[in-house]
Amino acid sequence: MLNRFYVVRLALVWLVFAMLVPAQAAVPFDHQHAQFTDVLKKHVYWNAAGTASAVDYAGLKAQRTGLDLYTAALSQVTAAQLEKFSKLERRAFLINAYNAFTLQLILTKYPDLASIKDLGGLFSSPWKKAFVPLMGQTRSLDDIEHTLIRGAADFDDPRIHFAVNCASIGCPSLRPEAFTAAALEAQLQDQTQRFLRDRSHNYYDAAANTLHLSMIFKWYGSDFERGLLGANSVPQFVSNYGAAMALSKVQQQQIGAGKVDLEYTEYDWKLNRR
Repeated sequence: MLNRFYVVRLALVWLVFAMLVPAQAAVPFDHQHAQFTDVLKKHVYWNAAGTASAVDYAGLKAQRTGLDLYTAALSQVTAAQLEKFSKLERRAFLINAYNAFTLQLILTKYPDLASIKDLGGLFSSPWKKAFVPLMGQTRSLDDIEHTLIRGAADFDDPRIHFAVNCASIGCPSLRPEAFTAAALEAQLQDQTQRFLRDRSHNYYDAAANTLHLSMIFKWYGSDFERGLLGANSVPQFVSNYGAAMALSKVQQQQIGAGKVDLEYTEYDWKLNRR
């Protein structure tokens, strides 16, 4: 179970949030996600290469009001309101919700955990915990990712796998800014390139003609094989990012044609703490 302090704290935050908003006022949702960007800029840091980020969880826990207010604002959006968002607004909203509530989940136990997996058990998963108050239901992180994002009728972009963050070193980086509809294309492209530049996760061994990739490409291989973004396979998708993978033109063509062996690198579940 999530600790009771977290539940009580969120209830108090929502109460304060509701008191600040006149009962009859129709307050539009901030699609710039400015509150979340402010939180992320203060507590998320790129590494020197710009390929991974780390979170100052201690600082975030000490100054968590901004995160609490932001997640309270997310929880105020109804299903009917979300339907009226544009596709890009809805996608940015859900990616940010996943990332923000993942941070909330980590803070329920921090610093007494080494991995997000410590929040699960032998027969339970932290991603299946129903603790996210969203659109009138108490949802899990899996529900946000697999039902609301990947399960949506308009899902058409596997790059979301480089945007949602599971608070782990093996995961694509948590971006130190919120995703927004206006910048989403550029942000997803940048996230993908940064992750593919990380040689601890993704690299091509020319001598062995083997493409080594993150387990993300195995777990969600079907999303990269659907003909989305001009790719019908994982190697073809990766070949479209030749510069990030430091591939020659010949290597890029060979990988795109699937003429390589494919192996997956070990996933590091250690907490992405600073």
